[in-house]
Amino acid sequence: MQEALIAGSADLFRHVTADKAEFYRAIMAVFAAAKRQYRLQLRPEEVLAEADWPGAPPAREEVAAALVRLSEWGNLESQPDMARKQTLADFYRAHSIYRLSRGGEAAEAGLETFASSLRHRAELQTVALEDINSRLQALRQLLDSAPSSEQIDVPKAHQILRDLVRVFEDMTSNAQAFMAKVARGLELRQADATDLVAYKRELIDYLERFMSDLIRRSDTIAALLHGLSARIDEVLHPVAQREARDAAPGDAEGRAGEAGRRLDAWRERWKGLCGWFLNSGNELPQAELLRARARAAIPQLLGAIAAVNERRSGRSDRSADFRVLAQWFAACGSDDDAHRLARVAFALHPARHFSLDLAEDDVPANTSWLDAPALTINPRLREYGEAAPRGPLARIRDRSRDRELMARQLAEESRQVEAARQRLATGRPTRLSELGELDPHAFGLFLALLGEALAAQDDPEQPVERQTGDGLLSVRMEPLAADSRARIRTRAGVFSGRDHLLTIRPTRGAA
Repeated sequence: MQEALIAGSADLFRHVTADKAEFYRAIMAVFAAAKRQYRLQLRPEEVLAEADWPGAPPAREEVAAALVRLSEWGNLESQPDMARKQTLADFYRAHSIYRLSRGGEAAEAGLETFASSLRHRAELQTVALEDINSRLQALRQLLDSAPSSEQIDVPKAHQILRDLVRVFEDMTSNAQAFMAKVARGLELRQADATDLVAYKRELIDYLERFMSDLIRRSDTIAALLHGLSARIDEVLHPVAQREARDAAPGDAEGRAGEAGRRLDAWRERWKGLCGWFLNSGNELPQAELLRARARAAIPQLLGAIAAVNERRSGRSDRSADFRVLAQWFAACGSDDDAHRLARVAFALHPARHFSLDLAEDDVPANTSWLDAPALTINPRLREYGEAAPRGPLARIRDRSRDRELMARQLAEESRQVEAARQRLATGRPTRLSELGELDPHAFGLFLALLGEALAAQDDPEQPVERQTGDGLLSVRMEPLAADSRARIRTRAGVFSGRDHLLTIRPTRGAA
């Protein structure tokens, strides 16, 4: 029976490789569209009118013959069109109506999936990060609004979890495919050089936008996951039991363990989601690995663009030239031919017509460069192609005013930076909400210190302390309540976020 089923399934795809395959595919496209429009059956004249034929519209008899052939292959099902039997003569004419068979519908779905997979372009979905964030917030609100675990809205929680898993799986598969495509770059091998450079520059901008969004949203998602992990079993247990009620009937033992299997599956999905944004032991989160891969791809793309620009500028590969020259030497039929090739390749012939100051004026014009005495060449001639600039020498400019202006600017900038350092590096614990308004230099120093501290933070709920890269300051940040807010006013606007207890002190070496 299985062999017969396989043979019948093969007939379902015969119209793809048969003669007039485009003709058959146009007919099946009409039936697929009718299925999406909830139309049950079609007549031959309807197929003739609605199909997108590859050429001129065929005759009705040709369409009817193709419908019969598709019915024989199993793609369509036919039945007599009794609504059109109005006279005795009509009963002797073959009028049929057609609809997609079960196998034909499956074949169309498979061909559509195959075509969409070929058209699909993997992408880094920043929108998915926003969706994951919104689903996690909705799940937290659902847990907070329920007085106890027995009063959780299970259908709503089930819907949120299904949406979360679907968005997350789509994002991870697209990210994996995208990074693999960036690493291979197969589609760019035969591309035009101008198009290649333009595409890679767009790709670099695309990666930078994704990394900035990933950095901006990862901390929020990680905080939500960290807070939900302690109570997630209160949701997963009722959701697994709800799914187990819809399990197919079977033996009693299998149905009894169905809830446990569903619960294990949901726990595994949640573990995978947490592993993307939270540290698990000694392993970095998958989001950090993806960000590292994207960051590493940018210099590789820049190197590829530089290589393309070098090829476009006409630079030759010296090692490739020597290999070709070695092949030419190997192909020489005699030593005389090899000597002539060497004289031409390495310029061993006389070239005394250049207007150079020779070391000895009595060197004959037919003297080879190899046999002639050494010739001293001005470095300017090597660099610019001329021994001395043409025209009068340029006047020496007095740059004393420029140096004084630069010295004053550097002194003023150093004074402002030092003032900003004294403004912040007090050595006393200070809340961010108490900093008040900061001038541009103090705000710039604050952002630099904040970036270095957050880069070393593993858990947003734990304090972090580190020394700056220049070794002059020590920064300690201790997070306050999750609902606390700090607002710092600057000339450029208002900087706001979670409030922290900030301690900045100079190091001993700086003091």
